[in-house]
Amino acid sequence: VQLQASGGGLVQAGDSLRLSCVASGRTFSDYIMGWFRQAPGKERESVAAVTWGGGVIHYADSVKGRFTISRDNAKNTVYLNMNSLKPEDTAVYYCAAGSPVATKKIEYNYWGQGTQVTVSS
Repeated sequence: VQLQASGGGLVQAGDSLRLSCVASGRTFSDYIMGWFRQAPGKERESVAAVTWGGGVIHYADSVKGRFTISRDNAKNTVYLNMNSLKPEDTAVYYCAAGSPVATKKIEYNYWGQGTQVTVSS
């Protein structure tokens, strides 16, 4: 499956952004979808994940209450609504498609190209 992420940009602290990730090539609804981010000099962090049917699997503690993940299987798209953005949210955001491989373990096999989010203070 091919993933194309978009929606990043330069915003001020407190602003909102919505990231989108459009999938093509295979049946979108077969996959768990996740958003990840990686800031300069830091390891990649799992931000949020959603099940095939739209149920939220998890949010990172750092984004709970501010970010919302959702998906529209009819549009082959997963979204990440980001509110009350903080400078520490600055990172390249990636979407990924995966499947469960064990209890509470998801293997992400397909990755988008990333979209830059920069939050100024």
